[in-house]
Amino acid sequence: MWQTLKNWFLPKFTIPAHFRHLPWQQIPFLAIDLELTSLDAKESNILSIGWVEGKQSSIALASCYYQVIATKASLNQSPVIHGLLDEHIAQGEPVKVALEKLRHYAESHVWVFHNTNLDMSVLNKVFLKLGMPLEDIVTLDTLQLALYQIRKSESVPAPNAATLTSCRQRHNLPLAPAHNALDDAVATMELLFAQLSQLDSKGREPLSALTGTGALKVFKGTVRPQRINP
Repeated sequence: MWQTLKNWFLPKFTIPAHFRHLPWQQIPFLAIDLELTSLDAKESNILSIGWVEGKQSSIALASCYYQVIATKASLNQSPVIHGLLDEHIAQGEPVKVALEKLRHYAESHVWVFHNTNLDMSVLNKVFLKLGMPLEDIVTLDTLQLALYQIRKSESVPAPNAATLTSCRQRHNLPLAPAHNALDDAVATMELLFAQLSQLDSKGREPLSALTGTGALKVFKGTVRPQRINP
């Protein structure tokens, strides 16, 4: 149970009304992953994007989406890391097409990332550049949840302790394919459900109970994340 977090609630104006009092088991999640040309959000371009929906500790595989994105940017180490070559990128679709589909989930789902700050920074940059306004987006970060759980056990996070693979291993989840946006999105959703079940096995606590973990953020319409104070 989240006994240590029960009094850490977001102000009523922060969480959208349709999420405010729902226990996490009833909340629709969308796990998203981006494959990028760089870990520098200011310079990075999207090479591929994948997402999948999940709810009630179940992953809706029929909702899986994956798309390679056309870009003229340098691929840097992407052919080695992601296996995406120039010929794959040349057959990709414009990023606007993928993001038009993604923004349909802005109001209806809580977006889940393994490193929200990086992926949302890149998404914000692209949405703004394309002139595509968004509703407020509620996000959960499995990386920050992992760091919270490690620190709660009074241990200092080891190097690479919060990688997606390391986090899954601590929850006894099987090895998953890496460096593909859709595979990583599915792996992130599996990790999220394992983390939430460990914090609240009965699934009765509201999303706002996660405020004290640092994993919950609200992005105010493709600008900066809103700081959440207890």
